[in-house]
Parts: sequence; C-alpha cells; structure tokens
Amino acid sequence: MPATYQIIDEKTWKRSMHCMVFRNSIEPAFCVTFELDITHFRRKIKEQGYSFTIAMVYAICRCANEIEEFRYRFLDGNIVLYDRIDTAFTYLNPDTELFKVVNVPMQDTMEEYVATATKAAKEQAEYFTGPLGNDIFQCSPMPWVTYSHISHTNSGNKDNATPLFDWGKYFERDGKTLMPVSVQAHHSFVDGLHIGRFIDCLQRFVDAY
Repeated sequence: MPATYQIIDEKTWKRSMHCMVFRNSIEPAFCVTFELDITHFRRKIKEQGYSFTIAMVYAICRCANEIEEFRYRFLDGNIVLYDRIDTAFTYLNPDTELFKVVNVPMQDTMEEYVATATKAAKEQAEYFTGPLGNDIFQCSPMPWVTYSHISHTNSGNKDNATPLFDWGKYFERDGKTLMPVSVQAHHSFVDGLHIGRFIDCLQRFVDAY
C-alpha cells in the first residue's frame, strides 16, 4: 500500500522557526543512548520462540509511530507528515558475515510482524534492494557490544530525516536485564521532549507485552 501523508503549511505550522534553524545546521541530527529494561520482554519473546531482533524492530517502530514528530520528513521541497512509517532493519548472513537491509511493512500486531519479517529476511537474497524510501524507520542491532555511545555514517544530505535506531548487547545488573538503545533523529522535527516520550512508550510496551 502506498505511503500516505499530508503536506504541512509552513506558514501556520508552530514548528516552522525551529525547523528552519536546525535544518541549516552543519549536523542537524542528534543521537541519544539510554538503557532499556528488557527483563520481562526478553523472557516473553523467548517463550514465544520469536527472533529477539525482529521483535525489537517491531517494538521500537510501533512506539516511534505513536510519536508524531518521528513521522515528519522533507519531501520534494515540502515538509510532510506520514500517516504511518514502515520498517527497515539489518540482518546478518552468518555464512558471509555481511548484513543485508530488509524492508518490511509495519503490521498491526507483533505476531503478524514477526511472521512477515522472518519470511522476508530469510528469503531476500540481495544485500541491498535499492535506496530506502522516506517512509521507513531504520533499525540496526549490534548484539556484540554493550556500548554507551554510537555514531553513524553521514551521507551529507541534511534533509535526510529518517530516524535511526540501534541496540547493543544486553547485560545483567541488580537482577534486571538491561540493553543500550540509541535513537538518532533530525532536530528540525524532534526535540529531547519527543525522545523522552519515545523512551517512555518503549519501556511501557516491553513491560506490558
């Protein structure tokens, strides 16, 4: 189904000035890393036999979709707000130790998403199927490292407003299973307030799942 969006009238949009200021920055994106308590979520996902990576993609993208500011993009000279954002994630080929980027439409439930994404990841032969669209969230697991900071390659396109989500190797502390998670977003659309709302939404989701 084609992505649907509305074009924003910048003359009346409350964020016009902030958008303009940050859009002209040398580096308009910023990245925040936080610790997520996955104690309950990891146990539940394991009981269901789901891929932890794919389950995390769903959890993150579901919560990001709930935050309006994460669905804004620059498109054809306009600012647009998408109704829904789909997913893209890296998936390692254990034979070659190279990753492929898998694009999967967002689904209504974890069960539907895991089934769709698992099938797509296993069947996709190409490492890259083409340029990623505007209407996706990019997810990259890095389960080999418990990191406290992460950075990304920069294409030089300051209007690339696709949020990036990463997570590292989980660890135990005080009886809890914790995992570093990072979110990079374009400051023209997203502030610390919105990052905080995303973090709260994600923690609530993994606690309640």
